[in-house]
Amino acid sequence: KYHRFIHSTNSLERLNQEVRRRERVIRIFPNTQSAFRLIGAVLMDEAEKQKQKKNIIGVPNHTKKK
Repeated sequence: KYHRFIHSTNSLERLNQEVRRRERVIRIFPNTQSAFRLIGAVLMDEAEKQKQKKNIIGVPNHTKKK
């Protein structure tokens, strides 16, 4: 019923930039899992920011169970 389309790649580029920024701080990852955890943490952080932004604007959350 609800479809989301990316009209621009700016948000994807911003996520990539944020991952690279945090990667530069760490420099060397001890294993692959730690790199995946970093990416997961960045994605969770951005998802939380988007959720808060929608709540501020007043957009209804269609994913809530009724």
